[in-house]
Amino acid sequence: MTRVGLLHHPKLPASRPLAAEIAARLEAGGIATWQGSAWDEVGAAPHIPGLDLIITLGGDGTILRAARMCARHGVPILGINLGRLGFLTEVQPDGWTEALAQVLAGAYWIEERMMLHCETRRAGERQASYEALNDVVVSRGSLARIVRVETHVDGARLTTYVADGVIVSTATGSTAYALAVGGPIMPPALHNILLITIAAHLTMDRAIILPEGAALSMTIATDHRARLTVDGQFDQSLLDGDQVRVQASPYTCRFVRLKSPIYFYETLMEKLQWRT
Repeated sequence: MTRVGLLHHPKLPASRPLAAEIAARLEAGGIATWQGSAWDEVGAAPHIPGLDLIITLGGDGTILRAARMCARHGVPILGINLGRLGFLTEVQPDGWTEALAQVLAGAYWIEERMMLHCETRRAGERQASYEALNDVVVSRGSLARIVRVETHVDGARLTTYVADGVIVSTATGSTAYALAVGGPIMPPALHNILLITIAAHLTMDRAIILPEGAALSMTIATDHRARLTVDGQFDQSLLDGDQVRVQASPYTCRFVRLKSPIYFYETLMEKLQWRT
C-alpha cells in the first residue's frame, strides 16, 4: 500500500485525534495519507480513486457512507468501531495498532458485499438515483396512515402491498431494519434481494428472497406524501404515482477482514447478544 485514506466521524470527539495518530504511524512507515470527514462526500470524492485503503473511524453509519464513496472505485474499507453496535466494523479502538500491522503485512482477506441501485421516477422522468449497502425503504410519511405499493418483479405484477412500508434489503441489511420487522438473517456471502413489509394490513406479510438479477418496480398510491429512505441516510418525498426501481448495483463494497471467513455467525451472536 502506498496511499491510505482516513474518514473520521465529525460528531465523535475521539474520531479526529485517532485518525491523526493512525496517519502519523502510516506516514512514519512511508505511506502517504489523506484525511477527511465521512459526512463530506463531495469533498472526499476527488481523493478516493487514488487510495489503496480507506480506514473509517465511527460506527456502522460511517461504514455506510464510506461504502457509497468507495464501491465504484473498488477501494477496500477497514472499519474501526467508535459507535455503539459496530456490526460492520472490524477493529476495536484499542486494537488498531495490531490490526494495522497485520494489514500492512498482507495478512488479511477481502470480503465483497452486494449493494443496491435505486432510482426514483415521476411522470416517467428520473428524479434521483442512489447506491445502498443496507436497504431501500418506501414508507408512509409523517401521518400514521398506510401507503399502497404496487410491486412488480422483472416486469410481472407481484402484489399491491398495503402497509406502513416496504423494505428492499441486501444480505448486509438483513440484520438491520429488515431484522427489526421479523425478516430472515442472510449471510453476507449471499447476493440476493430481500423484500419485506412493515406492519402489513390485510395484505401479504411474508418475506420474499429474490435472485441477484431481479428488477423491482414499486409504484406508490397515496393521498398524502410518502417517503423513500436509503440506508437510513438519504430521504426523499414520494407523491402519488411516483415509481421506485431497485436492482443489484453494478458495484460491490469491499471490506478488509482480519478474522476467519466464518466470523459472521460469531459476530451475529455477540453483537445481538443472543448467545446463551
